[in-house]
Amino acid sequence: MKMKSLAAGMAAIILGLCATSCAKKAKVYTVVPKNPGIFIPKSNTARNDFIRGVDVSTVIAEEESGVVYKGWDGQPQDLFKTLRESGVNYIRVRVWNDPWDENGNSFGGGHNDLDTAIEIGKRAAKYKLPLLVDFHYSDFWADPNKQKAPREWADMGIEEKQEALYDFTKSSLKKLIKSGAIVGMVQIGNETTTGMAGEKNWMKVCKLMNAGAKAVREVSKDIKVVVHFTNPEKAGEYEHITDILAHNKVDYDVFGTSDYPYWHLGTKNLAKLLDKIADKTGKQVMVCEFSSAYTYGDGDDNGNSISEDSYFYGEKNYSTSVQGQADVIYDYINDLSALGKKCLGVFWWEPAWIPVPGKNREERQALWEKHGSGWASSFATAYDPDDAGKYYGGSAWDNQALFDYDGKPLASLAAWGLASVGGKTDVRPDFAQNVEIRARLGESVNLPSEVEVTNNDGSASKVGVKWNDKSDDGIEIAKLTSFGPKDFKVHGIAGGNVPVLARVSAIELNFVENPSFEDKDISMWEVQDMVEGTNELKVMDKADDAKTGSKAFHWWSEKEIHFTIRQTVKGLKPGLYKASMQIHGGDNGPREEQEIFLFAASGGKNYKTYTFTDGWRSFFNPAIMNIYVGNDGECVIGADISGLPGSWGSVDDFVLTPQK
Repeated sequence: MKMKSLAAGMAAIILGLCATSCAKKAKVYTVVPKNPGIFIPKSNTARNDFIRGVDVSTVIAEEESGVVYKGWDGQPQDLFKTLRESGVNYIRVRVWNDPWDENGNSFGGGHNDLDTAIEIGKRAAKYKLPLLVDFHYSDFWADPNKQKAPREWADMGIEEKQEALYDFTKSSLKKLIKSGAIVGMVQIGNETTTGMAGEKNWMKVCKLMNAGAKAVREVSKDIKVVVHFTNPEKAGEYEHITDILAHNKVDYDVFGTSDYPYWHLGTKNLAKLLDKIADKTGKQVMVCEFSSAYTYGDGDDNGNSISEDSYFYGEKNYSTSVQGQADVIYDYINDLSALGKKCLGVFWWEPAWIPVPGKNREERQALWEKHGSGWASSFATAYDPDDAGKYYGGSAWDNQALFDYDGKPLASLAAWGLASVGGKTDVRPDFAQNVEIRARLGESVNLPSEVEVTNNDGSASKVGVKWNDKSDDGIEIAKLTSFGPKDFKVHGIAGGNVPVLARVSAIELNFVENPSFEDKDISMWEVQDMVEGTNELKVMDKADDAKTGSKAFHWWSEKEIHFTIRQTVKGLKPGLYKASMQIHGGDNGPREEQEIFLFAASGGKNYKTYTFTDGWRSFFNPAIMNIYVGNDGECVIGADISGLPGSWGSVDDFVLTPQK
């Protein structure tokens, strides 16, 4: 299917997109190739006043490290000009109080102090792009896991901290505006679901928010005040937060959320939630952060947040491809524009955070350290010794950028402008889902000769695949089941150019029926809820919740949890057996205080081993050895799980196998 002419070939299409949250409106246009290389439907809901924003906070540190951004013609060009030409009409920039050690060394992450924000704001203003200023009120990253006060505020009481936050916000905004930056919105805290500036008590957090809002109002009545939270997928979370904000009379205009489609809700469910929040509060709503990956490749030898070992979930599985990114951008614009004036717009997080120059990690590490272009430098230990000070390095986001590793815009960047007019290209295979294969020890492994691929127009087809001769760790395919229970990765190419991955699991002989809950019939499993009324105690069909396949037995509750799940296995030969399971979960307190057990029972004797949960997809594989099964041939296998209110998790892959 060839692309049809789109009004002068999509060159210099005037969209007249406006930044509605700013008195000074940003007029932007798109200059994209005649054939952008992606399919984009013409949205019937995309509004011209809808914010199509990006957060490019690391751009200065990236350029200081030698990164060169290019325009659509492949030639070096100011990043902000390329963004404007692609339909972007708003810029988000984070601001940290003091991201430097005592010797002036950058903590990393773009060294986003006020001076850096001013430089970004001035460059954005050159192309009439207004700013959403994202105050973290921290010296480094602030998110649900970290809401640490700036060092200068660390010993302050709440009244003194309110005054400091007010002063910092007001003076920063004045300097930004004086520099020529177009400030349209101000974010009072970043992902403040668990606190802000070292405070966790909601009454104190709300006082700080109001101090920030007061500063913004005094600088300009035209600047919108944004509050920002995350984890919209948690039922009732945002309703609860908005009740707290209302009770404490927090002054704000926009309720903002993060929503990454692989972690959170996705557009359909998010639109329903934000519509409800807008109606409930009378405030506007907005997506402050979202993104998606276009490749599983790693451009800087640092590892990525989204990789082949990550699992997409929610309402839609997007292709990990350039077309997949374009689909994500289109859906967020189309589905959230449909809320009308209730929803201001959306922001893609860090589309320009690409690998810095270097032949290897060592060369790039020197640039990350010198210019702060990695997520953290070793100097961050002065502020965050337990995380950044240990795990400093490069970008875990380069495969979610909208520019390739050489700084050239990907076709997905054009989706910002094309959402209003549509775009077509040639139909071709685009993405292949992973292949899951389980083989018993000693059995042969049969990799499929064909796989189903998603084409870039959304259609599906079957194509031939050429597999590598060996697994990623160098084992011949014929020998994969010769090394005991183990997981392998085998890569291949489908349809001539589409990467495909087969996950091969060599597994033990297993006498447990429906051990991974993949079959609809779970009558062989007995579940007993000891406390009664547990909110969720069921088989969950989510690939990210399962160790293998797409299903696992899941629990979550607002109150304390205690349940058992067990199966009686019959017809066993007398002898010694081993039992095991897979488990992950979280929010259940310190390891040493958890009460979670794998258990077995046979011949009147009980066996059990302790285990625990330690985070999402941090699977543990507890096992019990030397279970003696007598002449009756019966053995019970199961789990006994107690949890704190709000704790959650899943068990999967129960195994009962002869012990050699």
